Parts: sequence; C-alpha cells; structure tokens
Amino acid sequence: MKIALHWLQLLKEQAVTLLLVVGAIIIVASPIQEAPLENSNTTASSATPTASVIIVSSSARPLATTSPAVRYVPKSQPAPTQRTALCDVAKVVDGDTIDVVCNGITERVRYIGIDTTETVDPRKEVQCFGKEASKQNSALVTGKKVRLEKDITDYDRYGRALRYVYVDDVFINLELVRGGYARVYTYPPDVKHDSTFLEAQKEAMSVRAGLWGLCLESTPSLAPTAQFVPQESPKSATCTIKGNISAADEKIYHLIGCDSYSKTQIDESVGEHWFCTEQEAVTAGWRKALNCD
Repeated sequence: MKIALHWLQLLKEQAVTLLLVVGAIIIVASPIQEAPLENSNTTASSATPTASVIIVSSSARPLATTSPAVRYVPKSQPAPTQRTALCDVAKVVDGDTIDVVCNGITERVRYIGIDTTETVDPRKEVQCFGKEASKQNSALVTGKKVRLEKDITDYDRYGRALRYVYVDDVFINLELVRGGYARVYTYPPDVKHDSTFLEAQKEAMSVRAGLWGLCLESTPSLAPTAQFVPQESPKSATCTIKGNISAADEKIYHLIGCDSYSKTQIDESVGEHWFCTEQEAVTAGWRKALNCD
C-alpha cells in the first residue's frame, strides 16, 4: 500500500510539472496583436494589445506581459498652397507695376484697369506725374504683404500677372485712381471693377486731383477732359467694329456678336478706333479678338 501511494504522489507531482510547462509554452506562443499605426480609419488611443493567459494552478505565477509601444503618427496638415497666401512686395517698378514674391517665386504684377504715365520705358521720356505716381505706389505697398486678385486674363503678352492688388482692406488700384495718380484703362474681358474705377476717376477729375490738375496742358494725350469719356456708339451707323488697345498695348478689334463687344469701350484719346470693315482694322494693325470665333 505504501509503495502504491508513493507512486501516486510521484505521478501527481510530474503531472503538475507537465501542466506548468505546457501552460508556459502556451503563454509564450500566444500571438500578441500590436496596435496598428494611425491611418485614416484608426487612432492610437483605440488600439488595445491582447494576449492569452492560462492559469493552471493557484500556486503557479502568471507570466508578466508587456504592452508593445504604440507610435503616434499625427494627421497630415494642409499644404501651404491650400491656404490663402499673401505675397511680399520685392520691388516697385513704377506707378502700376510691382514685383512680388509668392511661395518663394518672384513674379511681375501689372495692375488691372488703370494706367500711370511712363517713367521707366527707355523709348519714352519721363511723363508728367509719372514719378509722383511711382512714389505713391511705393508708399502704399513697399514693405507690405499684398493680396492678389485675378479677373479673367491671367498673364499679358509680356508675362506679367494681371491682378487687382490689396493691402489689408485698401484696394491699391482704386486708391491710385482716386488720388489722381492713375487714369482708368479698360481692357475687356477684365472689367470686374470698371464702373468703380470710372466713378473714382470722375471725382478726381472734378477736383483736379493729381495729374488732372497738373498735366492737362503739358501732356496732350490727357487733354481735354472729355477725351476720357468712352464712346458708347460709333460715329457712323456702318462703322461698328471696335478697335480696342489692351493694357499690354495689344490692338484687338471686336465685332458685333463677340463675347466682349458690349463690354468694350472706345477711347479715341488713347488711339482706339471705330472701324467700318475688318480689312480696315487689319490694315491699321489690329487683330480679331479670340472670343469672336
């Protein structure tokens, strides 16, 4: 009997030892699910590591498990180009042209809808009130960040960006017209603020502000004042072709039925014309508007 009890005790101890070994193997071999890195559908805080633990005996110590480290990947931020960007003024070229730096790229900008007298064109003498216009433009934008607004046309034939320019809430194009530093220069299809410019010009002319008080006699192209009133109708019922000159000095004619015909205004004081035939316009150096086709 004692021998039998002895063997039973040995078998029991071996069985417990075997169970402990098997339990340890199971714990080690059980897969541990790592928390996935954050992507568009999963966040680091929702990841929970799991492990299988089997306790085979009240006397057996459970094996300690350590949660794997979870790396947090921040969500991507919008690229700078997706945000509203301001440009730095790098240089004031003249009264209606500046160089700006936008996103590290330097670009020349020509103000839309206005024109100041020449100061930098090597083919021409410095014109009346040109230096004053350049100084005023410099006072308005030098050292400032400007916001650029596009109309229809992106660039002129000289590669200049055509833009309306703002410093905070100040509309620079309009300020130059209002102060008599620039005159209205309408070139369809970029006519978004044309009526506003024309109204400001009338006010400047009425009080003889800037060039309107100093340059009428010395600059023939500015006199008389009536020359700046655009002609809405041709002199002849048969001469209905509008010969317009763009802000880039490009001569373009518009026929009745062209998209920009009704918006185009003719100012003969700057060399624009009414033509009776297309051949007459072509011979004079004008080309047909692209939106006429």
